[in-house]
Amino acid sequence: MPKQPRMTAQEAASMLIEVGYNFIRSKGSHRIYIKDDERIIIPFHAGKILHPKIVKQILEAVSK
Repeated sequence: MPKQPRMTAQEAASMLIEVGYNFIRSKGSHRIYIKDDERIIIPFHAGKILHPKIVKQILEAVSK
């Protein structure tokens, strides 16, 4: 099984925006994106790599 790609919060946000997610609001260091009724929360910490579970959630949302 291939490894998941490593990505930063900025890369994840740009992927979500490309497929139609809208930035709704932020709370602390977390940014919230929504499309239809699906909500995705991305923790934004400069230069940090996202946790694999968050990367998986983003990749599933982009592939829909």
